[in-house]
Amino acid sequence: MLKEYLKCTLFLAYCFRYAASIRCFDCNSQNNSMCLDPTIYDRETVDNFLPIVECGRGIYSSHSDFFCRKILQTILHKGYEPEVRVTRSCGWVRHHKPCYTADNEDHLETVCQCFDDECNAASSLSSGLLLVVGLVGLKMYL
Repeated sequence: MLKEYLKCTLFLAYCFRYAASIRCFDCNSQNNSMCLDPTIYDRETVDNFLPIVECGRGIYSSHSDFFCRKILQTILHKGYEPEVRVTRSCGWVRHHKPCYTADNEDHLETVCQCFDDECNAASSLSSGLLLVVGLVGLKMYL
Protein backbone atom coordinates (compact mmCIF):
# COMPACT_ATOMS: atom_id res chain seq x y z
CA MET A 1 0.00 0.00 0.00
CA LEU A 2 2.78 2.41 0.92
CA LYS A 3 4.58 1.55 -2.31
CA GLU A 4 1.48 2.43 -4.40
CA TYR A 5 1.07 5.71 -2.50
CA LEU A 6 4.71 6.59 -3.15
CA LYS A 7 4.35 5.81 -6.87
CA CYS A 8 1.23 7.99 -7.06
CA THR A 9 2.94 10.86 -5.25
CA LEU A 10 5.99 10.70 -7.53
CA PHE A 11 3.79 10.64 -10.62
CA LEU A 12 1.79 13.67 -9.45
CA ALA A 13 4.98 15.56 -8.59
CA TYR A 14 6.31 14.78 -12.07
CA CYS A 15 3.10 16.05 -13.69
CA PHE A 16 3.06 19.18 -11.53
CA ARG A 17 6.58 20.07 -12.65
CA TYR A 18 5.33 20.38 -16.23
CA ALA A 19 2.01 21.95 -15.32
CA ALA A 20 3.89 24.68 -13.49
CA SER A 21 6.15 25.48 -16.44
CA ILE A 22 5.65 28.54 -18.62
CA ARG A 23 5.22 28.52 -22.41
CA CYS A 24 7.25 31.09 -24.35
CA PHE A 25 7.88 31.98 -27.96
CA ASP A 26 11.34 30.83 -29.02
CA CYS A 27 12.57 32.58 -32.16
CA ASN A 28 15.02 35.04 -33.70
CA SER A 29 13.98 37.55 -36.34
CA GLN A 30 17.27 37.00 -38.17
CA ASN A 31 15.89 33.69 -39.47
CA ASN A 32 12.14 34.11 -38.86
CA SER A 33 10.60 37.50 -39.70
CA MET A 34 7.41 36.61 -37.77
CA CYS A 35 9.49 36.99 -34.63
CA LEU A 36 9.57 40.78 -35.10
CA ASP A 37 5.88 41.10 -34.13
CA PRO A 38 3.76 37.92 -33.73
CA THR A 39 0.71 39.99 -32.75
CA ILE A 40 0.05 41.03 -36.37
CA TYR A 41 -0.62 37.42 -37.44
CA ASP A 42 -3.68 35.27 -36.83
CA ARG A 43 -3.46 32.48 -34.26
CA GLU A 44 -3.34 29.66 -36.85
CA THR A 45 -0.36 31.24 -38.64
CA VAL A 46 1.48 31.77 -35.35
CA ASP A 47 0.80 28.17 -34.28
CA ASN A 48 2.14 26.85 -37.60
CA PHE A 49 5.23 28.99 -38.03
CA LEU A 50 6.39 30.39 -34.69
CA PRO A 51 7.85 27.92 -32.18
CA ILE A 52 6.50 27.88 -28.64
CA VAL A 53 8.45 25.97 -25.99
CA GLU A 54 7.80 24.94 -22.42
CA CYS A 55 10.62 26.50 -20.46
CA GLY A 56 12.70 23.99 -18.56
CA ARG A 57 10.99 20.95 -20.08
CA GLY A 58 13.40 18.07 -20.39
CA ILE A 59 16.12 19.96 -18.53
CA TYR A 60 17.21 18.94 -15.09
CA SER A 61 18.03 22.25 -13.55
CA SER A 62 18.05 23.97 -10.21
CA HIS A 63 16.32 26.90 -11.97
CA SER A 64 12.64 26.16 -11.47
CA ASP A 65 11.53 29.76 -11.88
CA PHE A 66 11.58 30.19 -15.65
CA PHE A 67 10.03 33.18 -17.40
CA CYS A 68 9.68 34.55 -20.93
CA ARG A 69 12.14 37.04 -22.35
CA LYS A 70 12.13 39.40 -25.31
CA ILE A 71 15.36 41.03 -26.49
CA LEU A 72 15.18 43.89 -28.95
CA GLN A 73 18.55 44.73 -30.48
CA THR A 74 19.50 47.53 -32.81
CA ILE A 75 22.78 46.53 -34.40
CA LEU A 76 24.81 49.52 -35.53
CA HIS A 77 26.84 48.79 -38.69
CA LYS A 78 29.35 51.51 -39.59
CA GLY A 79 28.38 53.03 -42.92
CA TYR A 80 25.11 51.06 -43.15
CA GLU A 81 21.57 51.39 -41.85
CA PRO A 82 21.01 49.98 -38.34
CA GLU A 83 19.48 46.50 -38.24
CA VAL A 84 16.70 45.67 -35.77
CA ARG A 85 16.62 42.11 -34.47
CA VAL A 86 14.21 40.52 -31.99
CA THR A 87 14.90 37.37 -29.99
CA ARG A 88 12.18 35.70 -27.92
CA SER A 89 13.08 32.88 -25.54
CA CYS A 90 12.96 31.46 -22.03
CA GLY A 91 14.93 33.03 -19.22
CA TRP A 92 15.92 31.86 -15.77
CA VAL A 93 18.05 34.63 -14.23
CA ARG A 94 15.70 37.48 -13.37
CA HIS A 95 16.61 41.14 -13.51
CA HIS A 96 15.27 43.44 -10.80
CA LYS A 97 13.47 45.55 -13.45
CA PRO A 98 10.81 44.24 -15.86
CA CYS A 99 12.74 45.90 -18.73
CA TYR A 100 16.24 47.31 -18.94
CA THR A 101 18.44 48.76 -21.67
CA ALA A 102 22.08 48.41 -22.58
CA ASP A 103 24.06 50.71 -24.87
CA ASN A 104 27.14 49.01 -26.26
CA GLU A 105 29.60 50.20 -28.86
CA ASP A 106 28.06 48.24 -31.73
CA HIS A 107 24.47 47.70 -30.59
CA LEU A 108 21.68 48.93 -28.37
CA GLU A 109 19.37 46.50 -26.66
CA THR A 110 16.24 46.40 -24.56
CA VAL A 111 15.55 43.24 -22.58
CA CYS A 112 12.10 42.62 -21.08
CA GLN A 113 10.88 39.73 -18.95
CA CYS A 114 7.33 38.56 -18.32
CA PHE A 115 5.69 35.76 -16.40
CA ASP A 116 2.59 34.52 -18.27
CA ASP A 117 2.28 31.97 -21.08
CA GLU A 118 3.33 33.40 -24.47
CA CYS A 119 3.68 36.89 -22.95
CA ASN A 120 6.90 37.58 -24.86
CA ALA A 121 4.78 38.28 -27.95
CA ALA A 122 3.00 41.18 -26.30
CA SER A 123 3.06 44.46 -28.15
CA SER A 124 3.10 46.27 -24.81
CA LEU A 125 6.85 45.79 -24.90
CA SER A 126 6.91 48.12 -27.91
CA SER A 127 7.76 51.05 -25.64
CA GLY A 128 11.22 49.47 -25.56
CA LEU A 129 11.28 49.67 -29.37
CA LEU A 130 10.44 53.36 -29.19
CA LEU A 131 13.27 53.90 -26.72
CA VAL A 132 15.79 52.03 -28.89
CA VAL A 133 14.75 53.88 -32.05
CA GLY A 134 15.06 57.17 -30.17
CA LEU A 135 18.53 56.25 -28.88
CA VAL A 136 19.65 55.26 -32.38
CA GLY A 137 18.36 58.54 -33.78
CA LEU A 138 20.12 60.48 -31.04
CA LYS A 139 23.38 58.58 -31.54
CA MET A 140 23.26 59.13 -35.32
CA TYR A 141 22.48 62.85 -34.83
CA LEU A 142 25.37 63.45 -32.43
